[in-house]
Amino acid sequence: MTDLTDAIWRKSTRSGDNGGACVEVATNLPGFVAVRDSKDLAGPALTFGPAAWSAFAAAAANGLVPHP
Repeated sequence: MTDLTDAIWRKSTRSGDNGGACVEVATNLPGFVAVRDSKDLAGPALTFGPAAWSAFAAAAANGLVPHP
């Protein structure tokens, strides 16, 4: 299990008002990036290596990640 005690969580500035359907990300942890549901702060978090997260973020910014 990854220790998220020191995680500094933030929502995207592009989240806007979308009925609470947001994720939060913590990028301050050494060696990985953590992502969680903003409505379930005590719930589980997914972790990614920095390169994988950067690739995902770039793909999402370029409209290459499908969403409903």
